[in-house]
Amino acid sequence: MRYLHTMVRVTDLEQSLDFYCNKLGLVEIRRTENEAGRFTLVFLAASEDRENAEKAQAPLLELTYNWDPEEYTGGRNFGHLAYTVENIYDLCQSLMDSGVTINRPPRDGHMAFVRSPDGISLELLQRGDALPPQEPWASMPNTGSW
Repeated sequence: MRYLHTMVRVTDLEQSLDFYCNKLGLVEIRRTENEAGRFTLVFLAASEDRENAEKAQAPLLELTYNWDPEEYTGGRNFGHLAYTVENIYDLCQSLMDSGVTINRPPRDGHMAFVRSPDGISLELLQRGDALPPQEPWASMPNTGSW
């Protein structure tokens, strides 16, 4: 058995791609447009997994965009997606500068949470040892839920 992907439904494909690719740094591996089924599938990988993902040897994130409008609720009911990052402070600053709310700041230099445009919770974990606590993160309060 091998883990393949996690699928999340999105309501605005371009907004979601902006979040996952332009702001978070994932890369698009492949895309499928299905006119008969009226949906688009976009498969994304973490940048360090790109080469293995292109050979179907790394887990992917599948964004499913149904062309006919639907309302999705409970985006948090499955838990969250998790990614390790090179520098949690730099990524969180970049996300904030791009207008993304840091719901749970990396006060401990190790873990933060943000949400996608569709309310999917993402856990960001510092690769290796936690970074030393630093401001503004150390005293930043939680915002919303994650």
